[in-house]
Amino acid sequence: MSRVGRWRRDFREWRGGRPFLGGLLLTLGGAEILVTMKAPLPVILHVGMQGLAGYLLPALMLVCGLLILFNPAQRLFYCLLGILLSLGTWLTSNLGGFLVGLLFGAVGSCVTFGWLPDQEPRISRRRRRQAAREAASVGVPPTEAA
Repeated sequence: MSRVGRWRRDFREWRGGRPFLGGLLLTLGGAEILVTMKAPLPVILHVGMQGLAGYLLPALMLVCGLLILFNPAQRLFYCLLGILLSLGTWLTSNLGGFLVGLLFGAVGSCVTFGWLPDQEPRISRRRRRQAAREAASVGVPPTEAA
């Protein structure tokens, strides 16, 4: 097996053991909101707490997303904190990064909340069809093949 193939297999196994999509969306939502904030930090500190919260909430969203990816055992706390931070950016950060970052954060938190670690991996359609064809060639009824 080549080095790239081994890396892809290892990454697929790592990704399968955690709420990858939810953590990625929450991280991207926080990053998008941070990118849409254009004022430099000295101006924000001069404006006060409202300006500082505009940077603090998306930064914490980004951290929560990374923690979901790298510490999935505490995913429920991080996703609940992530949804609250996402909704808070509506007021503090250009309507939540012009709604894109807010939606990424909210959807990512919801996907993480719904993720189950003990779930059996899904079988692809191709493999199900192949098993059904093999079962049909042997003479097993289709309901027992799946």
